[in-house]
Amino acid sequence: MLLLNFSHPITPAQREQIESLAGQSISREIRLAVQFDHDQPFGPQLDALLANAGLTANEWQTESILVNPPSLNFIALLLIADLHGRMGYFPPCLRLRPVKDALPPRFEVAEILNLQARRDAARAAR
Repeated sequence: MLLLNFSHPITPAQREQIESLAGQSISREIRLAVQFDHDQPFGPQLDALLANAGLTANEWQTESILVNPPSLNFIALLLIADLHGRMGYFPPCLRLRPVKDALPPRFEVAEILNLQARRDAARAAR
């Protein structure tokens, strides 16, 4: 499984949690640092960021991809729309949560969000 990480680095403990929840190992992690200029349109900045992933059109459509989305909602929304266009479906995404009373603060993997299943279920409710 390929992990596209648009957020903080994944710790070894988080990696174990991800692999346990996904039922498969992470074969490769591509870390893409998200630093957008708020005074410029986000679309072209996202295009440049995704170009740094180095994936071919074939890889976007055939790789088993898991996404750790950026925390800024506007960038995350554009990213998910773009990835759907490249992949042909909504990618599964990580949801991290703070570990209660942890000092210093740290995060654990709460779940893997199956966006495609959620989309399909919502279509049935129309």
